[in-house]
Formats: sequence, structure tokens, C-alpha cells
Amino acid sequence: MKLGGYLGKVARVDLSTNKVKIEDLRWEWVPSYIGGKGLGFKYLYEELSPNVDPLSPANKLIFMTGPLTGTTAPAAAKYVVVTKSPYTGTILDSYFGGFFGAKLKFTGFDALIVEGKAKKPVYLFIIDGKVEVKDASHLRGKGAYDTIDIIKKDEGDANLSVLAIGPAGERLVKFASINVDVIWNAGRGGSGAVLGSKNLKAVAINGHGSAPIASKDEFVKVAKELTEKSVLTEANMWAKTDGTPIIVDMSNNVGILLTRYYKSGIFEEADKINTDIVKAHLVEVRACYACPLACKRLVKVKNRVIKAPEYETLATAGSNCGIGDFEAIAEFNYMCGDLGIDTISTANTIALVMELYEEGLLKKDQIDGIEANFGNAEALLRLAEKIGLNEGFGKILSGGTRGLIETLGLNPEKYAVDVKGLEVPGYDPRGTWGMALAYSTADRGACHLRAWAVSQDAFGKMEPKTFVGKPALVKNLEDLNSVKWSLIICDFWLINYEGMAKLLSPVWGVTVRPEELNLIGERIWNLGRLFNIREGFSRKNDKLPPKFFKQPLVGGPTNGVKVSEEHFEKALTEYYSIRGWNEMGIPKKETLKRLSLTD
Repeated sequence: MKLGGYLGKVARVDLSTNKVKIEDLRWEWVPSYIGGKGLGFKYLYEELSPNVDPLSPANKLIFMTGPLTGTTAPAAAKYVVVTKSPYTGTILDSYFGGFFGAKLKFTGFDALIVEGKAKKPVYLFIIDGKVEVKDASHLRGKGAYDTIDIIKKDEGDANLSVLAIGPAGERLVKFASINVDVIWNAGRGGSGAVLGSKNLKAVAINGHGSAPIASKDEFVKVAKELTEKSVLTEANMWAKTDGTPIIVDMSNNVGILLTRYYKSGIFEEADKINTDIVKAHLVEVRACYACPLACKRLVKVKNRVIKAPEYETLATAGSNCGIGDFEAIAEFNYMCGDLGIDTISTANTIALVMELYEEGLLKKDQIDGIEANFGNAEALLRLAEKIGLNEGFGKILSGGTRGLIETLGLNPEKYAVDVKGLEVPGYDPRGTWGMALAYSTADRGACHLRAWAVSQDAFGKMEPKTFVGKPALVKNLEDLNSVKWSLIICDFWLINYEGMAKLLSPVWGVTVRPEELNLIGERIWNLGRLFNIREGFSRKNDKLPPKFFKQPLVGGPTNGVKVSEEHFEKALTEYYSIRGWNEMGIPKKETLKRLSLTD
């Protein structure tokens, strides 16, 4: 069944042969998986064999749009790259903002699938239905920002949207990121390393088409109504007026702001890295395609205008490294985008170096002569550069916190801060047990976005230091977000199933019921689970690091607090039960049948 919202075409590029194939979208999958995360997961699950090395030519990169991409739907400009993560071994979906997704639609494609490995560095040039594989040898070793600029000049088109990797992706740093048009990044999980493993330096794109809508007049009416009544409301306007830096004070006030490698939940210099400081440096705001929120902030730092760091970077590179220097954190953020490395994994790895340095377990001569004390902004920048270039001590750090712990033979019970290999982001789970469960059950490893449960406990009305009600909360948020990221709608729009059904119906040209979307979200989440199970993941991997069970927080409102391991295990079992999984986290046959996930 063909629905509105899709061009019906997928561009498939085999870099091993330089062959480009234009094929039909798998229409039979669309009603069950929508697009974005859902359709990307379905393609990867069906096409990728089990136990494939993520950095081998056999892995795939799936750049997927959603049915709202390229329309005037508010806060719907994002698109996703789906692959197998080289950092965690899990399924990975990582999102970009900006204009690339809309322009991919305007070229005539719903998705771009890249497989194989080029013999030398290449980039893809896609314009109005034509896909070319071009030589990128002259771009080898260049940062993402220069790469983007050079390609635009070479192609004579300043309006190109370009995604690119920096030297980290080329050198296979396993948490390498992808930068898009300087401002946006797909950060977590190492998708940049997958590009690097394929000798794919960049993708440049432009198009002059449009996104098909089945009932255009009705869609325009609904989009306008939802923009006024659902997007530009008090619940969402913080994204426009303050952005995520407002969360620095929120987290600090309730004692969950990562501080000095997870020692404390409060930072005495939080007022030096909060939203007020960002506003003091603010020079401009940017919006993604057709979005009324305009959440991307540009700040002036040392006579240069650069993207402002988001909360996760302020927390991990700031308070978690004991650094209260906003300009240094902004420089770190800018550097990571150019080198092509995830700010969260990079900063947490550097915070661990600082912890070990202060404990005397790392000496100055081991870390290339760097004095890596907490609070040393110069150390933050120098170590980030070494990681991004994968040189010197950075070769060891390019394996992240887990790699450093294993290399030095350290006790993971004391130092590990990852779930499934991905470091815990900006909310200390000891003070928000909803996030403890969310991190543990997240499909790509510790992620704050799969289920932002902190909004309901530490920042909301639920008791934060209990698991009562949290299994259902986390499950429901995961399912809801699976639908949002399949449409694809931004996290800043707090939309429910009713709103999404109202918006999707005129695009598809059929009436969509909220309960149908709920079921689709549950199906998508379970499909991701099946992928991870196929790769060997189970309950043993849905575990918080022992640190959060054994080491209490120090200071502030969460002083002495840690997560109860006994209560956590009971909550995890309850979560599995609600999901229709057995006690090992494997979906039961009746669950798979109900979700139409049986062969």
C-alpha cells in the first residue's frame, strides 16, 4: 500500500564497486514501521547478518527520513543514521538536525543506504535524483569544517548540505561522530567510525523537489493548529528561550549534576556554565528546516562565533571534569565537532583520566606530559585533540572509559560508568532512579533520550529515589519516542500519540488512530531488542555500573545516596514483565505474535 509522505525511492551505494542502484522503498514495511528509526531498524535487521564486524565492509549505513521530513510540520526536520555500533556492538540510531534530511527528500529519495568499502577516500554527491561517487583524496586528514567548506566550493554550490567526518572517523576512533553543516552532529555510538571504515569522507546533497502529502489542505490546517496550540506553548518554549543549558541549574539544584567523575551531584561553579553564561555570549540563534523553535545557539568566544555547547557537554566536559570555564567548554565542543568525536564519551573519558591522575594511578609522563588535574581546562583540550587524532596517549583513550579501565587493569566496580559500553550522560542515576532504569534498558547503551524519565521524577512530581511506577514510565516513554523518531519529530516537542496521529493522517491520506501508533512504537522497540539479542545481549547487559550501587554521592541534597541494587533488579524484572519479556529480557512468543514480529 502506497501512502503519502514518501517518494518511494531508496538510493543504494556499494562503495566496493562504485555502483549506485535506485530501488523502490519497501512499501510493505511502511505501515508497520513508518520511517526514521522504525524503518531504519527494519532495513538493518533484515539486511545485516548476525555478528558482523561493525567496521567491516559488510556493515551498512542507513540514512533515513520520515514521512514528515521536508514538510512544514513543526519541529520535524531531523533525520537518522542507523547502523551497527562499533563502540557498543548494539543497534545504533543517531540523529541530526538542520537541512540535510529535507534536502534528501527534495532529491527524490526517502533513504540512502551505503555498503561496502571504497578503495580510496570518496564522498557522495547527490542532487535531484542523481548520485555520484567522487574522489576525496584531497580531503584526507582534514577536519569536518574544512571538508564541508571545500566540497561546497568544489561543487560551486553554497546551498549544499554536507555531512562529514573528521580525522577521528578516518582513524577509526570507535566513538567518532558525524558533523553536518558545522552546527549539527550525530554524536553517540560511533557512526563516524563506520563512515571512516568505508573510506566515506562526506555526503553532499541538494534537491529542488518537494515532499508528497496526500491531503495537503488538511495537513496545512493541522500543522498550523499544532504549531500554535502544541509547539509554541509554555511546555516547549524553554527550548527557544534557554535551550538545554537551563538544565545545568535544574540538575545542580536537585543534586544530579555529574561532578568530578561522578563523585558528587552538585558543582560549586555551576553558575559559571549555566544558561545565563550562554546568554551572555549569545550572538545568534539558528533553526532547523521549517522549525519555529530555533534552538541552536551561536556564541562569541575569543572573537570567533561558534555553536554553543548543549547541556550534556556542559555537564560532562564542565562539572564532571571540575571545569567552570565556559569558554574552554565551548572551545572543546567546537573542537570535537571538527575532529569528529562524541563530546559525551570524550569528556567522560577525560574525566576518568583526571580521576586517575589525582589518585596517582596515572603519571604525567604516561599522558604525554599533561597535568590532568580536575579543573584543568588546558588538559581537557589537549586530551580531546589527542583522542580525535588518535595519537599519543589518545590511542589508549580512543577506546573510551571501558578501554582505559581494561588497558590499565583497573577495578571496573570502582571506575566503570557505561551501560553496554556507552558512557552514562548528564544525569547521575543515583539521584534519579527513573534514569537508572532508562539507562539500563536503552537499546544503544546508556542514553538520556530513549526515556527522559528525569522529567517525571527529579524534575517532576514522582519520588526520584524509588522505582515505584518507573518500569511503566520508562516503557511508555521508550515506545512513544520510537514513534516520534520514526516520523521524525524533535525531542523538544512534547507531543503525544493523539497529536502525532492528527499530524500523520493527512500526510498518509488515511485515518491513523493513537492506539495504532502506540502499537507501532512497541513493535519498533522490540525489533531493536531482537537485533541486540541476536548480537548476544540479554539481561546481563541491562545493568547499571556497580559504581552507582556501591558508591554514594557526596554533598548537597543527594549526599549519601546510591541506587539500591536489590530494588533495581526487581524493577528490571517488572519492566520485562510489562514488556512481555521473560526474566532474561527475551520477548515471549506471544509478545512477538501480538506485535507481528514472528517470521
